[in-house]
Amino acid sequence: MADRADEFSAFVAEIEPTLHRALVALCGPDAAKDATAEALAYAWQHWDRVARMANPHGYVYRVARSRTKRRRVRVVFPDPPARMPEIEPGLPDALASLPERQRVAVVLVHGWDHSYEDVAELMGISVSTLRNHLSRGLERLRALLGVHIDG
Repeated sequence: MADRADEFSAFVAEIEPTLHRALVALCGPDAAKDATAEALAYAWQHWDRVARMANPHGYVYRVARSRTKRRRVRVVFPDPPARMPEIEPGLPDALASLPERQRVAVVLVHGWDHSYEDVAELMGISVSTLRNHLSRGLERLRALLGVHIDG
């Protein structure tokens, strides 16, 4: 047991400063401290497997990165209005027929007036990808509802 602990202590002494610095640049000092500690705790729990890896430093870095992703502050949207506005009767079925990402994009941006940036962050995509989902979703809705836009 002492050999295992000594081996892990040497690993921590070697990786911890570099790992922490990389994470500070990625997510800030507080989140980096927590992610570093969690990744090293994970490495200790799985040390028999991690020690045999070809690149244990890289693996522990990936574990730490995954811990930083959980810490992102998600956008919280307000509840929809209590009384829904009058809408085209065929709209609910048309929306239901859209792929999920297109439907979510259309409803949040055009139905609830959220910004492209907030919706893109919530969906975990770029603003450009959000625009593609919106364009395709609106095009499909227009076709389903028989709406033609001149111009």
